[in-house]
Amino acid sequence: MLQRIQTVYLLLALVVTITCLCLPIGFFYPEGMGGDVEMYNMCAVGQEEGLSFIVWPLFALLLLTCPINLFTIFLYNKRPLQASLCMLNIVLICLWIAAYCYYVFCDVISHGGMGFKPAFATWLPLVAIIFYLLARRGIISDEKLVRSTDRIR
Repeated sequence: MLQRIQTVYLLLALVVTITCLCLPIGFFYPEGMGGDVEMYNMCAVGQEEGLSFIVWPLFALLLLTCPINLFTIFLYNKRPLQASLCMLNIVLICLWIAAYCYYVFCDVISHGGMGFKPAFATWLPLVAIIFYLLARRGIISDEKLVRSTDRIR
């Protein structure tokens, strides 16, 4: 299981996703008076507003990719299903990116007059997508190798 490079890519994608779940993903700062708002995947924490769980769909989308990823790792003998689950995770992360853009650009959290600065963890889902693409490429090449050896017999 761990001797396959795509398993390593899947584990790295899992670590990157869990790291993104734990770190802040952006900061809203006032352009005038007011307090900063720190945005996590689960909530937005403001000095004046307190906790706001309006961004919980971001947390749900990334959290959903984690068990699918673990399930994908242990499906090493069902390569077509493994490749399709990698694509499912890529789609879920793309939905996360769309939801993130919605929350940032549509000013759902900020009440106007606030600037936004993305954090380092904002880019981690893109890294996870790259790892999923690399894993999927490895899975497909393994499937082609198995099919080619079946033709020789």
